[in-house]
Amino acid sequence: MDALRSKGKSLDWRVSIFLLCVVAAASGQIRYSIPEEMRKGLFVGDVAKDLGLDVKRLVSGRARLVINDNNQYVALDQNKGHIVVNERIDREKLCAKKSPCSFSLEIVLEDPLELFSVTIEIQDVNDHSPSFPKKEINLEISESTPTGTVFLLDSASDPDVGINSLQSYSLKANDYFVLKQHTRTDGSKYAEMMLQSGLDREKQNKHTLILTAVDGGEPQRSGTVKINVSVLDANDNAPVFTLPLYKVSVLENALPGTTVARVSAVDADEGYNGNVTYSFTHLEEGSSYPFQIDSYTGEVKITGELDYEVFPNYEINLQARDPWGVVGVSKLIIEITDVNDNTPFITMASYSGKISEDSTPGTVVALISVQDKDSGKNGQVHLNIIENIPFKIKSSLRNYYALVTEENLDREKRSQYNITLTATDEGLPSLSSSKTVVLDVTDVNDNAPAFSQSVYSTRVMENNSPGVALLQIKASDSDQGQNARISYLLIEEDINGNPVSTCFSINAETGIIESLRSLDYEQVREYKIRVKAQDGGSPPLSSNATIIVHVQDQNDNPPQVLYPVQTGGSLVAEMVPRSADVGYLVTKVVAVDVDSGQNAWLSYKLQKATDRALFEVGLQNGEVRTIRQVTDKDAVKQRLTVIVEDNGQPSRSATVIVNVAVADSFPEVLSEFTDFTHDKEYNENLTFYLVLALAVVSFLFITCVVVIISVKIYRWRQSRILYHSNLPVIPYYPPRYSDTLGTGTLPHVYNYEVCRTTDSRKSDCKFGRAGSQNVLIMDPSSTGTMQRIQSEKSILDEPDSPLEVSLC
Repeated sequence: MDALRSKGKSLDWRVSIFLLCVVAAASGQIRYSIPEEMRKGLFVGDVAKDLGLDVKRLVSGRARLVINDNNQYVALDQNKGHIVVNERIDREKLCAKKSPCSFSLEIVLEDPLELFSVTIEIQDVNDHSPSFPKKEINLEISESTPTGTVFLLDSASDPDVGINSLQSYSLKANDYFVLKQHTRTDGSKYAEMMLQSGLDREKQNKHTLILTAVDGGEPQRSGTVKINVSVLDANDNAPVFTLPLYKVSVLENALPGTTVARVSAVDADEGYNGNVTYSFTHLEEGSSYPFQIDSYTGEVKITGELDYEVFPNYEINLQARDPWGVVGVSKLIIEITDVNDNTPFITMASYSGKISEDSTPGTVVALISVQDKDSGKNGQVHLNIIENIPFKIKSSLRNYYALVTEENLDREKRSQYNITLTATDEGLPSLSSSKTVVLDVTDVNDNAPAFSQSVYSTRVMENNSPGVALLQIKASDSDQGQNARISYLLIEEDINGNPVSTCFSINAETGIIESLRSLDYEQVREYKIRVKAQDGGSPPLSSNATIIVHVQDQNDNPPQVLYPVQTGGSLVAEMVPRSADVGYLVTKVVAVDVDSGQNAWLSYKLQKATDRALFEVGLQNGEVRTIRQVTDKDAVKQRLTVIVEDNGQPSRSATVIVNVAVADSFPEVLSEFTDFTHDKEYNENLTFYLVLALAVVSFLFITCVVVIISVKIYRWRQSRILYHSNLPVIPYYPPRYSDTLGTGTLPHVYNYEVCRTTDSRKSDCKFGRAGSQNVLIMDPSSTGTMQRIQSEKSILDEPDSPLEVSLC
């Protein structure tokens, strides 16, 4: 039967929860009702369904419960959208006698921020039986007590509320006493026992009664107490209080020992029978009233701490008793006056600690809950920000406030804010509390890299080595992290028809610009390069700068003779009449140097001349002039070698041959200059063969020295062997070795003969030996190569034969 009742009761609760949920959804709020003592994990309510939210929204919004209590009675199952029991709920511990008993919580969703209020009402379960503070009640009643006298009895206590609380008292049937029940203003019940017939101590001096207290729960619970009545001798008058009701008020911050009230009762009896003592009655079991009464003076004093937020008032039953047990009753109501003794408490319901610098004004930074346990104006709280910062407080819902941005943020100006939140109530004096939160402003790529200057200039010497560093550029970015990571790039453009990347390169990280090839001042004297600095943001930002590279000249070009023109086959000669005077302008050597500056300053000098006393060359202008009068003795053919030299370091030069004919008529000049070209070829061939001959002789000399040293070493070793062996010494000579004049330095005999005439135009070089002969001919028509005429056989085929060379 009990199982059926429990099952039916559980079903009734489910129906009640469903109906309450429907009503809550219809009214725009959620309210659930559950019984106390539910096991952990049991279902409370489907908030996702009741709020009209998708379960995915609960997960993506990181839904959580904000409960203004240390006990987390319920929890949120995000995956199902259910609120379930998290820990055992004791309604009596949570609310004591308060009814209805409920607690509120908020469901907070983020991205976007949403707040939903949920109230959970805890229904009482009849889990406590009424109980009396004592096991027995001892009463002493005079036999002269008139009928109708009322005796206050100790009240039973039942922590349950509503129908489950104490409902009634009953007294075991007897002939002398009947029971009267009363209800206080707070709804609690107490019992009085009234004498309905006179007592006679001589007949019966003791009476035993049973008082029963029952609640209205299902199943019904009860508690009993035994009343022992001792009948005393007669005492005609009962004590009477001066007031039937005492009412006082006291501040909740009153100190222990403070006198709250003074009660007084009068007994008309005289002497010992008129002595009165005072006491509290009807105290519930386990109650901790912070008051005590002096049993002789009637002073009521504070013994503990008062708290308006816990107990706003106390209702105490007073009893005055004479020595014979005759009592008088009254009531004392103590009202607790609220004092502003609780500081506001700030809770960050939702706060990430970061905000992007591109957030628009009005962006919610945090959701803040402020609570004050005081009541009235003492509990009315205002939240403010004292600092001058771009944030403000916006009232949101009930005791919730939103911290929002008021202006645009700039991380580069300020990357972090220490925000001090101050909550102040309206009490007198007001109380306040502060909480400081740190807010970091995260970076956004809103600043482009900036070069230290818009135009850079550098100089480099021409003919530089490829890969040489020209300069390093630097750009800065006031952003942070990847947004401030700068890469340097060349802006692709053409330089003289070539891409800039074929001439220069830039290190993407260091900004060092290098030349990829050797530069030539004569081709390009100045390069203009555009570079770009780009950050690593998304999208990236960039800025440009111009690099001007000035190429400096080097003396790398010799002077070039423009006039007189040097030709390979034809002969050009300047004519000077024999009647020319001193200073006669013969010709002008014209030369240029493609270098610049002092590297292009040219000077002219006469290097060689057939007759140095006849001509001179202008140092600066290259003019060839006569320095004396031309005579008939002067040769018709005059050959001048002029050197043109620049002013570089080191200097470079070029030579030019100026042919001058001293004659008055052209036929005379023609006959003299017919074979002028042969001289040139002759001189070139002669120089080549002289160098060749010197190289051959040097090679042969070194070879002979090596051979002689080898022979000497060999002979020394042989002599040592013979010396140790005591054998006769027999001289040994290598094959083809001949000792000439006792020196033994050359294995062959060489003869040289050189023949030359002053006006010869051709020379022959003959090389011969016995039995065969080779001839080297320097042909003026050749380009300086040696030709073997008769034989290709090597000269050293017969090393023992004498050798003879003749130059003619």
